[in-house]
Amino acid sequence: MTGTTGHRTPGTDSTDSTDSTDSASVLVVGAGPTGLLLAGDLAAAGVPVTLVEKRPHRISNLSRAFALHARSLEQLDARGLADGLEAVGQRLARLQLFGRLSLDLTTLPSRFRHVLVLPQYEVEKALERRAAEAGVDFRYETEVTGLTQDADGVTVRVRAPGGRPEALRAAYVVGADGVRSAVREAVGLPFPGRAVIRSVVLADVRLAEPPDTLLTVSAVGDAFAFLAPFGDGYYRAIVWRRDVAVPEDAPVGLDEVKEIARLALGRDYGMHDARWMSRFHSDERQVPAYRVGRVLLAGDAAHVHSPAGGQGMNTGLQDAANLSWKLAQVVTGHAPETLLDTYQSERHPVGRSVLRSSGGVLRLAMARRPWTLALRAVLVTALDKTGPLRRRAVGQITGIGYRYAAPWGAHPLVGARAPDIALAGGGRLYEALRGGRFVLISPHTHPVGPDRSGRLTARRWASGRRTAVLVRPDGYVAWAADTADEAAVEAALTAHVG
Repeated sequence: MTGTTGHRTPGTDSTDSTDSTDSASVLVVGAGPTGLLLAGDLAAAGVPVTLVEKRPHRISNLSRAFALHARSLEQLDARGLADGLEAVGQRLARLQLFGRLSLDLTTLPSRFRHVLVLPQYEVEKALERRAAEAGVDFRYETEVTGLTQDADGVTVRVRAPGGRPEALRAAYVVGADGVRSAVREAVGLPFPGRAVIRSVVLADVRLAEPPDTLLTVSAVGDAFAFLAPFGDGYYRAIVWRRDVAVPEDAPVGLDEVKEIARLALGRDYGMHDARWMSRFHSDERQVPAYRVGRVLLAGDAAHVHSPAGGQGMNTGLQDAANLSWKLAQVVTGHAPETLLDTYQSERHPVGRSVLRSSGGVLRLAMARRPWTLALRAVLVTALDKTGPLRRRAVGQITGIGYRYAAPWGAHPLVGARAPDIALAGGGRLYEALRGGRFVLISPHTHPVGPDRSGRLTARRWASGRRTAVLVRPDGYVAWAADTADEAAVEAALTAHVG
């Protein structure tokens, strides 16, 4: 993708002066899936965006994430990207937990009744292309070294290519720069938690005997192994032995990977021709605040958790979808700055929930003490026999089941995820959401008006439903009423759309 339009290489003049940047601009740090989706959304909304990334401009294949869950696919559908990713990924209709528990995804109330298995770099390529086309100013090989903020904006100090110091100015800064976030350190936020898995081995290998299943995962005793296809003949192997502590800088050999795979899976599938191997550790951490003044955090910069359930990349994408439209509303003057406080109140509880659930799955998967084995057996039986409990577990893992808290006295739909509703005249809700718009669905078409053009779409129900519903750009219900006259609808639009 080198040479994609929208990429700019900084000049070579030696200066540390602050760039003159639009007062309504946003600087995003980190070109992973979270930062790319966020930057693309802002640019599509007409907000000047600079995206800073310390790595060179290339999409790395060293990703740990291999799954897009239903809610993330819905968000990508609202950006016109889901169908393209579905064409290169592979669908998995069931999730396997603890060996004998299988969670059926074909009953999900979504267009995407599956997990899409594909490497993270495919998601990054699609999001980077969209961001570049929207006009994001990319600055690769540029590392954040510090920042200061005042009442009008944020000054970010960076080390540009060649080590040259620069200062960039923006109205707001979003740190989407991962677990070692320079933005988080610059604002002095703690990152409490601990490492839950150490010396996990990652390897890209070919297999002489490919597995029968799309995702292969098992834990036996102290050994854990996971296999997922890249689609190019290579597989990502993730293996771990709890009873063997090896320093992360210790060399990795293919024999080690094969041995752990045999312990966990019963066979190594003839692993050969490893093109890359490394070690890492997995933490459980979350910052207490996602916002400090004009600086916000998203994705792994705000929360990290165990890889169980494949929720890491997905949670970051949901952070970005929640934050992008709010930032766009604020910097373009259509909403007060207090709207940004709802990013904390809505996403921090979700991050905490994912941290707890993924950690619980990991601990139960690796259970060996009698009481934890008994607890796992009880949980498996309960999930297998109890429909509501199983649906709740599936909703949490896929992201479909989350809803945001609503104000007291609000309509029951407020805060809920909106399904992909069919609209009168053809089309679907998530097609109407494209472009970062609010969507008003009502029995009669409401005039949009020139002041809301480009930010609001008014559509009618395909059915005879009488409820009026205003859907936010991230696909959650902002307002609803079972009966509402034009004045009530206009009041709701003024309050939420501006």
